[in-house]
Amino acid sequence: MSLKVDRDSMAFTFKGGMLPMTVMELTSADPERIREQLAGKLSQSPAFFQHTPVVLNVEKLDEPHLALERICAVCRAHKLLPVAVRGGPDPVKQSAWALGLGWFPPQDASRPRPLESVAGDGDADSADSAESVELSEPSVEAVAPDALPGTTAGGRIYRGTVRSGQQVTAPEGDLVVVGAVNAGAEVLAAGSVHVYGALRGRALAGIHGDALAGIFCRELHAELLSVAGNYKRLEDIDPRLLGTTVQVRLIDDQLGITSLA
Repeated sequence: MSLKVDRDSMAFTFKGGMLPMTVMELTSADPERIREQLAGKLSQSPAFFQHTPVVLNVEKLDEPHLALERICAVCRAHKLLPVAVRGGPDPVKQSAWALGLGWFPPQDASRPRPLESVAGDGDADSADSAESVELSEPSVEAVAPDALPGTTAGGRIYRGTVRSGQQVTAPEGDLVVVGAVNAGAEVLAAGSVHVYGALRGRALAGIHGDALAGIFCRELHAELLSVAGNYKRLEDIDPRLLGTTVQVRLIDDQLGITSLA
């Protein structure tokens, strides 16, 4: 016998999606060394350390579960919020759960599957799912890719304005937005992000660590820019570049913004 669920009485639904997250890749389990480096980072970019959620990648550590609680305390003291742990054997998983954190499998085992394309340029309804590695409230816009010179395999083209609260992603290639990205919107790509309009929201390129990725936009007003985990916020951008056509890429492991005008 099947039971009919009254959707009006439902308190929530699970939706599969991808949420951009800062990954803190640990090469040392020494809390004091971590504290010292975080203090230096805080002096360079205080705006970044404002309750930013982070995933602690412990794949390069030996027995990280022994120091996990102290590492989390150091992060919180510097206004970073650990929300999950990536990698490590079963004791790490148990320690993460005991601390109220999530746990993700190692990087290679947790790569998201490609999103199914949706024909047309309109909004795509996100199907209920609990199989995705990462969960988020905003739905992910999946748009059928077109052939475009310069985009990598698996890239996507989104035509129209990306509105506030929307998230558009290309999990396996470049993302091309033929339109504007409004404030409060997010665009993400495994490869580069191309915006043929005003970029006022957040743009994240190289979300799987591709240091050769970049961000290209017609008019720069971005709330946040990121390439392979290296960030700049609006207040960190040279005011002379605002409103201009730019490219953003890594130069000597630093995020560089240069004019294309």
